Amino acid sequence: MFKIAVAGTGYVGLVAGVCFAEVGHQVTCVDIDENKVNLMKKGEAPIYEADLEGLMQKNYAQGRLHYTTDYKSAYKDAAAIFIGVGTPEQPDGSANLSYIATVARQIAENIEKDCLVVVKSTVPVGTNDKVEQFIKDFLVNNVKVEVASNPEFLAQGTAVHDTLHAARIIIGTESKWAEEMLKKIYEPFNIPIVSVNRRSAEMIKYASNDFLALKISYMNDIANLCELVGANIQDVAKGMSYDDRIGSKFLNAGIGYGGSCFPKDTKALEYLARQNGYNLRTIQAAIDVNKDQKTKLYKKACRRLITFNGLKVAALGLTFKPGTDDLREAPSLENIPLLLDHGAEVYAYDPVGKDNFKKRFPEGKNGQGSIKYADNIDEALKGANVCFIFTEWGEIKALQPEDYKKLMKTPLVYDGRNLYNVKAMKEAGVEYYSIGRPMVKATEGMAEVALTKEA
Repeated sequence: MFKIAVAGTGYVGLVAGVCFAEVGHQVTCVDIDENKVNLMKKGEAPIYEADLEGLMQKNYAQGRLHYTTDYKSAYKDAAAIFIGVGTPEQPDGSANLSYIATVARQIAENIEKDCLVVVKSTVPVGTNDKVEQFIKDFLVNNVKVEVASNPEFLAQGTAVHDTLHAARIIIGTESKWAEEMLKKIYEPFNIPIVSVNRRSAEMIKYASNDFLALKISYMNDIANLCELVGANIQDVAKGMSYDDRIGSKFLNAGIGYGGSCFPKDTKALEYLARQNGYNLRTIQAAIDVNKDQKTKLYKKACRRLITFNGLKVAALGLTFKPGTDDLREAPSLENIPLLLDHGAEVYAYDPVGKDNFKKRFPEGKNGQGSIKYADNIDEALKGANVCFIFTEWGEIKALQPEDYKKLMKTPLVYDGRNLYNVKAMKEAGVEYYSIGRPMVKATEGMAEVALTKEA
C-alpha cells in the first residue's frame, strides 16, 4: 500500500481520497480552508454526496484517512500526490489553471523523496506536460518526479459508487515507472485499466464528457421538433434505445444539462479547438442548443400568461440534478431570476439545495419580485398560480396529478423533466406543459391564470 496525498477536497479530491483509503492506502487530504478541514475531522462532508460521510468516518477512525491544511508535511514524503483542485471556466471558455499551478509549486518546493504527481482535475490537452516542467523548474531537492494524467469519470450523486465500481480507469503516463506505480495504486480496485500517453488521457476525458453532452443536446433538439410535428419524444427515445449502437442512456429530453462538468468541458474543448485553428462545429451546436433549452419552459409560460407580476410561482427543484446540492449551471439559476425580474412571488423547494440557493438569492424581496424557501412541497404548491419543475427529485416524482389540482389555485404546471403522464395530468384537471410531448388541455375547465394575487 502507498502513502498518498490528495490536494483539494471537492467532489474530485475528497471522493478520490476517501476511496483510496477504503482500499487500504494511507491518505492525507489537503485543503487551505481550516474550517473545512475541521468539519471533515468531525466526520462531516463539505459536499452532499451519497455514502461519502460513512466512508469518511470509517476510514478516519481506522487511521487510514487524515485531513490537514499543512501541505508541507503532507507532500514531503508522499509516494504519490493526486491533484484534484478546481479548473473553473473563464469568460472566454478556457480553463483557469491557477489552482493547479499553485499546488504544483507547493509540491516542487516541499517533496523530499521520489514522487509521482497525478493530475485528476480536468485540464486541457497538453497541460500535464506543462505541469511536469513547472514542477521541475521550481524543484528544491534532488529527487525524481513525474506527472501522470488520471481523469475522473464520476457523476455527482453517485460519485463514491462510480469511483469504487468504475467501468474503467484511465491512466496517462510517459514512463514505465509512472505507469507501473499507478497500476499498483489502483490494483486493489480490481477495475480494468486503460493505459495511454498523457495527452490521450486528457483528451479521453473531454471526448467522453462532450459526447454525452452532445447526446443530451441532440435529444433536446429532437424533442423541440417533436412538439412541432406532434410526435412524443419519450416514445421516440424508447424506440431508439433498443439499438445497441445508440444505447438507452442520456436519451431523456429536458431543460438542458448543468453541473460542474458538461458545461465547462464543452466550452473548454471548443476553446482548445479554436486555439488550434479548428472549428469544432458539433460541440458548438451542443452548447448553443443547451443554452436555449434552459429557458424553454419560461418562454412557454410567457406565451400562455400576460404577466408574472403578483403571481405565486412554485419552483420545485433547484439543483442541476437529484442526489447533489450542487447548483452549478442549474436551470433554476436561469429561470428564477427571470421570474423575479417580472414580479413573481417565487416559493422555492429543494430537499438539499435550498441553503446554497439562499446564498445567491436571500429570502425576501429580489428585484421586482420576491422569493421564499418552502420547507416542503405542499407549502410551495399551496395557492400557487404556476408551478415550474426544474429537478427530478424522487419526492417530486412521487406527487400525484391530483395533488397539483388540490393544492394549486390554478393548476398550471411546466415540467422540465417530463415526470408525469400527459393523459393522467389532463384527467386530473391540470394544464400541463412538458418537453417534446403534445400538450393536452385539462378536461375540466380552467380559469385563466390571474394577473394579480387578489384576482
